[in-house]
Amino acid sequence: MRAGLVRGWPSARLLRAAAELAIKGPAAGREGPMVDISFYHHQTRKIEDTLPTLLERSLARGWRVVVQATSDARVNALDQRLWSYRPESFLPHGTKRDASPETQPIYLTSGNDNPNHADVRFFVEGAHIAPILAGEAAPIERAVLLFDGENPEELANARAQWKELRDAGQTLVYQQQDESGRWVEKAREPKAKA
Repeated sequence: MRAGLVRGWPSARLLRAAAELAIKGPAAGREGPMVDISFYHHQTRKIEDTLPTLLERSLARGWRVVVQATSDARVNALDQRLWSYRPESFLPHGTKRDASPETQPIYLTSGNDNPNHADVRFFVEGAHIAPILAGEAAPIERAVLLFDGENPEELANARAQWKELRDAGQTLVYQQQDESGRWVEKAREPKAKA
């Protein structure tokens, strides 16, 4: 069992984050915790194809992960995908149906829960970021919205969330796939000074 997951004992990372907040205080005009927020605009590959790689990179950093969708059907589809996306391996994960969700390296949900005290939280299917950042389910390090650029509803949702979070003073990065499927940074807020 990972240190800090004993019921009633906060993790070392939570204690570090609390200490940093106590020293720095919340940034003026900013709502919610200070996490990096990335938007990944899918054009040439599907989210189900890129998400496993992003999850592998997160686990390689020693991070715990929550993936939040808006429907149980999408959670079930992602659950199946993570067991089978690569024939020679799988990504360890669980849902609310599994025992001990606090020990899951990757937790899939359609709700606002965060039982494994995630370092990074991925949002798919237009799941809303701002309410999570304002609550106890906020990730410690990073929030990531994955959206399908060919889906008009998801594209409009991503634009609305970008504006909402920018206006709240959050730090945002917008990445878009190029023709080869590589991620290219297209925008950043606040903008870099010239």
